[in-house]
Amino acid sequence: MTGFARAAGTTGAVQWLWEIRTVNGRGLDIRVRVPNGFEAAGEAARAALSKALARGQCQLGLTLTRPENAARVRIDEALLADLAASVARVPRPAGIAPATLDGLLSVRGVVEVEAEGPADPEALNRDLAEGAEALVADLAAARRAEGASLREIVGGQLAEIARLTKSAEDCPARRPEAVKARLTASIAALTDGTGLDPDRLHQEAVLLAAKADVREELDRLRAHVAAANDLLAAGGAIGRRLDFLAQELGREANTLCAKANDIALSRIGLDLKAVVEQFREQVQNVE
Repeated sequence: MTGFARAAGTTGAVQWLWEIRTVNGRGLDIRVRVPNGFEAAGEAARAALSKALARGQCQLGLTLTRPENAARVRIDEALLADLAASVARVPRPAGIAPATLDGLLSVRGVVEVEAEGPADPEALNRDLAEGAEALVADLAAARRAEGASLREIVGGQLAEIARLTKSAEDCPARRPEAVKARLTASIAALTDGTGLDPDRLHQEAVLLAAKADVREELDRLRAHVAAANDLLAAGGAIGRRLDFLAQELGREANTLCAKANDIALSRIGLDLKAVVEQFREQVQNVE
């Protein structure tokens, strides 16, 4: 949701500049700063931004400047021509240099300096509205370009979450036989090798396997990944929904780690949490 755009122009003697900066935000927050008397132009620009954007914090500003020396120079060419012709007809005494252009231009009335008047209000308002429209279009294009890059990144993270989910599902440590083997070794170490009744041992292994079962968490992880991929395919303003799915993915990854009964499954869970956190950070940039 980050972006920057600028639109500038000149109307009469007035130079104007629109600038907008956007950063991440949970909702749409547009703050407008314009000179006194141009509140209507600011509100029109705000309305255009509200239609183009759905999420982010926006800082929109308008700057108006008028050069102190704004002026227009006008040469009375007819008067200059008459002066040149008149000087050419006058006999020039010895020792007198002929008239030069800069000398003729210095004659009062040949050159006039006129101060620029204020810009026409209607023309200025029209140009400001067109500038704001171009500004919003440029900003939207920049954010679309950023979104295309983010889509590749987020899609890769979802693929990695799916891969780790499959690894957790296939992890041999989840099988009751593996739980039973670990339980047998632990009991043997605690009872000096006397062990437990095989039936009792099997029952305990089944109970432990049931408590450590992460089948539901894996199912929900797959469902959330599928939902996120569907959102990416649909496009549009999907940032909030991706943010919610990132929270759900994190919750399931935490539960998987808590239930893990083997170091191999714990490692998968920790890798999963790391990728989900990266995914959560990236979707903050998605509108």
